Amino acid sequence: MMDWTDRHCRYFHRLLSQHTWLYTEMVTTGALLHGDVPRHLDFDAAEHPVALQLGGSEPADLAQAARLGAQWGYDEINLNCGCPSERVQRGAFGACLMAEPALVADCVKAMRDAVSVPVTVKHRIGIDSVEAYDFVRDFVGQVAEAGCETFIVHARNAILKGLSPKENREIPPLKYDYVYRLKRDFPDLEIIINGGIDTLDAAAVHLEHVDGVMIGREAYHQPYLLAGVDTRFYGATAPVVSREAVEAGLIEYAARQVARGTYLGAITRHALGLYRGVSGARGWRRTLSESKRLASDGVHAFAHARTFLQAAEA
Repeated sequence: MMDWTDRHCRYFHRLLSQHTWLYTEMVTTGALLHGDVPRHLDFDAAEHPVALQLGGSEPADLAQAARLGAQWGYDEINLNCGCPSERVQRGAFGACLMAEPALVADCVKAMRDAVSVPVTVKHRIGIDSVEAYDFVRDFVGQVAEAGCETFIVHARNAILKGLSPKENREIPPLKYDYVYRLKRDFPDLEIIINGGIDTLDAAAVHLEHVDGVMIGREAYHQPYLLAGVDTRFYGATAPVVSREAVEAGLIEYAARQVARGTYLGAITRHALGLYRGVSGARGWRRTLSESKRLASDGVHAFAHARTFLQAAEA
């Protein structure tokens, strides 16, 4: 979810669900130790609970980055061991770390020693041609010994050479049964499943076997999916929030951010799917994608975008 789940995206998603855990895009240790820390770590208090996802492979660097995350108020520090991109591989982290469980264990221990918030790991079920369940079982077992209690498992192999990140999300077959087996083999660990889950009904089926479900791109492209999470899975009694109420909250947030100098398009780009499937959504989406209009009209662009929805209702 690089360049997707930034702080504006997370605020928007929090308007849809009050209880869903939100995750940052992956932030490398180098970006935090040698870059602009506020740019990478600043977030709105409304985003809680929110986890900082880190990319790195040096225990000392990850410990320092985790410490920064805890100081900024993140509720969880997550180590990415699942990203297959070549750029990430060149940095010797992401999915290629699954080949070095001892190193991952050292990284987890260093981070746990540095912070009091939970340290979790996100990973795949295998890499390249390694298809045996024993591989991911042994990886989880060794990392758990270092104190990690929560594993977020993308139920596909990562092909490190020959497939793009997009192809890595589509071509390797999903093996949900591997994730279910992990929960059976490690009943005391929290096992969260990820990969190809695009409805709340599907999430409910998975929750019969594991402790949690992570939904990534579907929640981005079909964000109103999140509106049903609180009542279905968290026992919320409040009515499901309407698209219109979410839009109103987003306009208030956008107005505050624009007043601070934020480009409006950096916010609206994450919300383009809010009315997906609703008559008039194409015009609403097109209006909030027009850079010239966003620059000239500011948040008033929302009012113009709404005319397409109103016309469709008439």
